[in-house]
Amino acid sequence: MSGHSKWSSIKHKKGAADAKRGKIFTKLIKEITVAARMGGGDPDGNPRLRSAIQAARSENMPKDNIERAIKKGTGELEGTSYEEANYEGYGPGGVAILIDCLTDNKKRTVAEIKYILDRHGGNLGEPGCVAWIFEKKGSIIFERDQVDEEKLLNTALEAGAEDVKEEETEFEVVMNPTDFETVKKAFDEQGLTYSVAEIDMIPKNTVKLEGRKAEQMLSLMENLEDNDDVNHVYANFDISDEVMEAIG
Repeated sequence: MSGHSKWSSIKHKKGAADAKRGKIFTKLIKEITVAARMGGGDPDGNPRLRSAIQAARSENMPKDNIERAIKKGTGELEGTSYEEANYEGYGPGGVAILIDCLTDNKKRTVAEIKYILDRHGGNLGEPGCVAWIFEKKGSIIFERDQVDEEKLLNTALEAGAEDVKEEETEFEVVMNPTDFETVKKAFDEQGLTYSVAEIDMIPKNTVKLEGRKAEQMLSLMENLEDNDDVNHVYANFDISDEVMEAIG
């Protein structure tokens, strides 16, 4: 399965662990704060904030935490000032990687990102070196054995989705980011349960990995995601379910 959808599914399962909840909350609070600072505190007029709030609610973040994060972003409460930083690089086998960060210290962040990449068979690249490989899309993922295929296809088509990709164990519905909420709402109304729904950077091509390089890539992704300053990681690796099972 391609990197973005496979990793989204892995993250979803890992994120269910209570041990990670504090870190997930920290990252979501950063995103809400920055979104509110850049586009205002009204989610109805700020799509980025609306999406961040939905993500926070899906992780059962308390309402008070969300409201405080918004107020810190709008300046109603004092808080740390975060800024966006975007990095590009390569992983094992030449996999393209985009790393979006929210940080209060860019020098620290870039040093940590470079260290993680170097340790796991990758390297930091120049701005623009891999961004052209990715395009922003809405992505909604369903477990194949948990959904009615015909109902999913019909709903996706009627709601305006661009494509439904059949993977080994999942379906991925892809749409223009502007249609994301419309398509998601259509699935909700039809009672179709998805495992992941997010605006994603989807690769135009993928790099197939096996064996040691596949192991390195998954370890690299986990270590990048585990960094406090990293908000999102996108990569174009392709690792089969058989290889995933072998890695364990």
